[in-house]
Amino acid sequence: MGDLLGVAVLGAGHMGADHIRRLDQVVSGARVAAVADPDTDRAKEAVAGLDAAVHEDAVAALDAPGVQAVLIASPGPAHEEALLAAFARGLPVLCEKPLVPESTGALRVVEAEARLGRRLAQVGFMRRYDAEYRRLKSLLDGGQLGRPLMLHCTHRNVSSPPYFTSAMLIDSSVSHEIDAARWLLGQELTAVTVLSPRSSANSPEGLLDPQLVLFETDGGALVDVEIFVNSGFGYQVRCEAVCEAGSARIGEDRTMVVTTRGSAHEDVPLDYLVRFADAYDREVQSWVDATRRGLVTGPSVWDGYASSVVAEAGVRALESGGRVAVELAPRPDLYADVSR
Repeated sequence: MGDLLGVAVLGAGHMGADHIRRLDQVVSGARVAAVADPDTDRAKEAVAGLDAAVHEDAVAALDAPGVQAVLIASPGPAHEEALLAAFARGLPVLCEKPLVPESTGALRVVEAEARLGRRLAQVGFMRRYDAEYRRLKSLLDGGQLGRPLMLHCTHRNVSSPPYFTSAMLIDSSVSHEIDAARWLLGQELTAVTVLSPRSSANSPEGLLDPQLVLFETDGGALVDVEIFVNSGFGYQVRCEAVCEAGSARIGEDRTMVVTTRGSAHEDVPLDYLVRFADAYDREVQSWVDATRRGLVTGPSVWDGYASSVVAEAGVRALESGGRVAVELAPRPDLYADVSR
């Protein structure tokens, strides 16, 4: 336990660079041993001052000296190849969401890990590590409020990137609520309906924004999500659980309030790296600690697969204007207790 865990970070963009900083400056018990990015200049900048090998090719980074684990923060389409390469080498993985954007690819990853007979990968659904979400989960599991009936969720961003599409509101943004709902309720999502009001004047032309996404569960609960990616005013994530004997609400933006002569204001986070900074720290620290003990905990590749399937159903519901059922493949025994 005295040696630092050597981690290969795949991807040195916004998310990858933040994880490199986190591994170097925040998390204990690990070091960045290698980084891979097609933009090697960006990769070199991200590891400046660190004793880390830089590679253009992701798979080559897995074979770099001192690499014992992998953190995947590259774009989603590159995840499947990296995950399968890590599995072939027996390397434990923390993979940012999405596991794989398409459910067919995600299922191939599930099947590959199941053939190993042991878990190697954890998926980066960081809300499971947020202090407020964990308190809400504990409260619901404790049963003090009775059976959950509904979850009301809000997910707002300041603005969307130029490449953002109407489908990405669901498969990129609402994917977090998909996993959070499955985890909080301990239920699978079985159907999805998407409604779109008149688009905001702040949204790019042609983008259906905001959207209202309604999920049904196998436990009889309902989950609604307001997704609004061009709110213009801040990053807000809220969730209220309505139960038989009460309700509980998180995400009330209780940040620092500054009062000066004649005015007062409070800080509003502008992106997810600010709002969920502590959750990311806790997630990566938990992964490092478990990996050094030879364990794999946290969201599994099954959770990543389920999220992809539900998101795809959501996109079909958006395009068709109707209710779309969610159809999951049989769950391998390896993941029997995951998400419960």
